[in-house]
Amino acid sequence: MGRTSIRSFIVVAGVLALALVAPQPASAHGRLVSSIPAEGARLDSPTATVTLAFTEKPASSAFFAVIAPSGVRVDQPWSHATPFRLDKPVTEYQLENGQWQPREFHAGFPARIPVTHWPERGAYVVRYQTVASDGDTVQGEIRFTYAGATTPAPPGWRPPANGPSVVPAAAAATPSEENGRGPWPWLVPVLLVVAVAGAVALVRTERSKH
Repeated sequence: MGRTSIRSFIVVAGVLALALVAPQPASAHGRLVSSIPAEGARLDSPTATVTLAFTEKPASSAFFAVIAPSGVRVDQPWSHATPFRLDKPVTEYQLENGQWQPREFHAGFPARIPVTHWPERGAYVVRYQTVASDGDTVQGEIRFTYAGATTPAPPGWRPPANGPSVVPAAAAATPSEENGRGPWPWLVPVLLVVAVAGAVALVRTERSKH
């Protein structure tokens, strides 16, 4: 194999490896679009509910938790609320005929989580996990600061002990579905090894000619 052929082979192998590891557009179906309180907000007075809105209606099995600075949960069972029109459309991507196509979403679908009480001031966390219509897991958290008056727990109150009932999509995905890249990720290390071996061969060929 001549020097030109070796160089061409290295270039092709490198390009293929980079193409396979390049990030693909995420479908991001049903993602969080707003919250009350907002991420990083300061709340100066107690509120009865925390609201999270998504581009799709949260699944009935969705999990929500409001956690006080000490780690205790202060949420009650959540419920769907009336959808509303977003001030600015949100663009998500859908896989159609093997191509990622943009789609605009104009509505927010809220989940309303009642808060039993505000036992302390400080940083609160709202965690969520649900399943989008395409089967992907949507999960995350928002954080805000509560600086208002503390309030007592209701009589007989006990912190919730339930956890997420959603199986993350990554755990359930088959090798051909994971990350939307098909069955080819195993080729990446092979191509990289081939490229390195080709480079070594090219260097040796150059040295032998001198």
